[in-house]
Amino acid sequence: MLTLRRLARDLGGLGIVIGLLLLVSVLPPDTSLDEVKANGAIRACIPTTYPPLVTSDPDRPGLDIELLREVADHIGVELLLSPSDAIGRDFNPRHWAVNRGKCQMLAGGVVDSALTRSFLETGPPYAETGWAVLAPAPIANVEGLTVGVLTLVSGLDRIGLSSYLRANDVAVRVLRNEKALVDGLANGELDAGVTEAVLAGWLAAENGLWVAPLPDELARYNLVFGMWKGDLTLKRKIDQAFRQLESDGTLATVLERYGAARIGQNAPVPEL
Repeated sequence: MLTLRRLARDLGGLGIVIGLLLLVSVLPPDTSLDEVKANGAIRACIPTTYPPLVTSDPDRPGLDIELLREVADHIGVELLLSPSDAIGRDFNPRHWAVNRGKCQMLAGGVVDSALTRSFLETGPPYAETGWAVLAPAPIANVEGLTVGVLTLVSGLDRIGLSSYLRANDVAVRVLRNEKALVDGLANGELDAGVTEAVLAGWLAAENGLWVAPLPDELARYNLVFGMWKGDLTLKRKIDQAFRQLESDGTLATVLERYGAARIGQNAPVPEL
């Protein structure tokens, strides 16, 4: 009797496994890559501007734009860009008004975080980012200073940053754009500024400012491209493209062109 019960249990388990396999077999196939090739183009949703990832300079269109072009060339299709002011300007990426009909990829400041992965597939990491501090001249720390905070990239740890600034008795001024940050530092209204590290490096180079990453206690993340959940054939092709870009040196060349070395690698002074 015990043997018969065990046999029935085993057969029942086998039936469940067979049923799941049959269910998977009738799921619609992933045609994401085939659709891109059939259309002869891949469309990417990007912010209107976010230097150095996306710029308005045709000669230096941005780090992400150049990488997107390389990916499109690898697939053998045209790159079409769909700029949007909403991307990155809101804490929640779900509010960016993007969908499959508008683009197959998202770029221009996509951070590989739990929030991002909750609704997007992510491509290979190509640069590291986090929070960095800017000032007209080197500073030992931010304690007691008036600091302008510019948070244009969703996915970075804003709660951790807020706690760090409060612990250092910082007078915070929330800013809306890069111009407000640069102007505030230039006219003395701000002692320092805090923003995403890649943007901070760009602003420092363009305006002769000092820059350094904030301490390791604040999380650092990888920058990636986003794709829609389930578009696995397209993701595999993009992963393949990045392997090629890394092996032939193109990725390193583009990163160097836009000053996007790994965070902290070329910091002018030790971290705060």
